[in-house]
Amino acid sequence: MPELRRFVQVDVFTAAPLKGNPLAVVVDGAGLSDDDMTAFARWTNLSETTFLLPPTDPAADYRVRIFTPGGELPFAGHPTLGSAHAFLASGGDVKKPGEVVQQCAIGRVRVKRQGARLAFAAPPLRRSGPVDDGALREQVLAALRIAPEALLDLVWVDNGPGWMAARLPDAAAVQALQPDFVAMQGLKLGVVGAHPADSECQFEVRAFVPDLGVPEDPVTGSLNAGLALWLQGAGLAGETYIAAQGAALGRAGRVHVRRDAEATWIGGDVTPLIHGQVRL
Repeated sequence: MPELRRFVQVDVFTAAPLKGNPLAVVVDGAGLSDDDMTAFARWTNLSETTFLLPPTDPAADYRVRIFTPGGELPFAGHPTLGSAHAFLASGGDVKKPGEVVQQCAIGRVRVKRQGARLAFAAPPLRRSGPVDDGALREQVLAALRIAPEALLDLVWVDNGPGWMAARLPDAAAVQALQPDFVAMQGLKLGVVGAHPADSECQFEVRAFVPDLGVPEDPVTGSLNAGLALWLQGAGLAGETYIAAQGAALGRAGRVHVRRDAEATWIGGDVTPLIHGQVRL
């Protein structure tokens, strides 16, 4: 029988309500079936809905399952920050002061507080390097409706969801994109371009995942994590930078990237909007 469970909805990668990427979090997810989780994620119709569960890994503080309207993800960034925020705000205990350890399908993900923000350690790339498949390259060009010379790089930045990243000449080219989502079927595609040197943000990012019911994602932590590892490793980004995402959808997401001796950290503000109970 359905029961009342604690529920929150937060806005991630923004300090201003309604400007980031919303996340629905069922705090008491234990006992729900896969079908229950799938149905609720379709009902919320957000890019992601998460369910917090007791960890099965003794080193983790909680376990999370992450669902889009079209299926489950092994890892995602804004659900990691939003879920960690919900876990802490609901009174969750951590094993190590100052750090939250999340268990998800790719393993453990560390989350730390950096001032007012939370930041997660970018997971290692499962697949990296240039996309050598000529047919995939042609599909990307068609999906983005761009000329071959506008595609400066096409690389794998896959940390679980399967991301591929296209680098364009500048942020304006990224903002001007009007993708062909029919041509994009089968792709999980991120696009990045640099802002002018004197800008608030160093990069503009967009993310397209039509197969998961999310033609364009407002702000995407997993993609930004993969991009950060590639951009910093290739010498295209500094130790710290800010990426903007979501302008095409009326959002103003800000992703704060910082690399130190431990990891590359992907940070952002989390703004709570709704709390209460859901009957599931």
